[in-house]
Amino acid sequence: ETDWRKVIEADDIDAIDICVPNDMHAEIAIAAAEAGKMVLCEKPLARTEAESKPMVDAVEKAGVANMVWYNYRRIPAVTLIKNMVADGKLGTIFHYRAQFLQDWTISPDVPQGGAATWRLDVDAAGSGVTGDLLAHCLDTALWINGGISSLSAMTETFIKERKDALSGETKPVGIDDAAAVMSRFENGSLGLFESTRYARGHKAAYTLEINGEKGSLSWDLHDLNRVQYFDHGVDGAQH
Repeated sequence: ETDWRKVIEADDIDAIDICVPNDMHAEIAIAAAEAGKMVLCEKPLARTEAESKPMVDAVEKAGVANMVWYNYRRIPAVTLIKNMVADGKLGTIFHYRAQFLQDWTISPDVPQGGAATWRLDVDAAGSGVTGDLLAHCLDTALWINGGISSLSAMTETFIKERKDALSGETKPVGIDDAAAVMSRFENGSLGLFESTRYARGHKAAYTLEINGEKGSLSWDLHDLNRVQYFDHGVDGAQH
């Protein structure tokens, strides 16, 4: 295995792409920043706010370029939605809805921990669908529709115990299997968000919809290059 410390110290390396389990993000990011490297970190930034704060402090102190990999912003159709909202195509925004649905952990036989299923291990992941799936929905919403002023949320862990992939021991499950959020944005619009790994038939069903006074926009990851647009200013138009 490659020692990540040697990679960071290499003179010909300008940027460090952190795409390891969440419990390793902080140590690598801080070392990379202190070495003067650009820091590109997979989401979620860290498992807790306390763990992420030193990462932010390190990149700010070093003055290095940095970002978190919220890659769905970079899909041209999503960027188009961002620009249309910013240009006032929808007018006043009333509703923002987003879902991210999967089904791969429904079986109680899926273990937790190890290289393949570390996302089910709370020590490695920090959270379940909240950090893994809902984070994408919320980031895109904040980018397109602005800040959230208040929210109410609930989570559920449907399977309470799973075998450890390494030891074979049955252990309590500490991550969330599903999350739902009701929110109010600073612009007065309402937001609804849902993420789950318990939606049969869905492998990566990320969808969003925005309703405004002049029209509505919707997007589906399964048809990622298409935006559904209803323009109230054109009678019966849908683009």
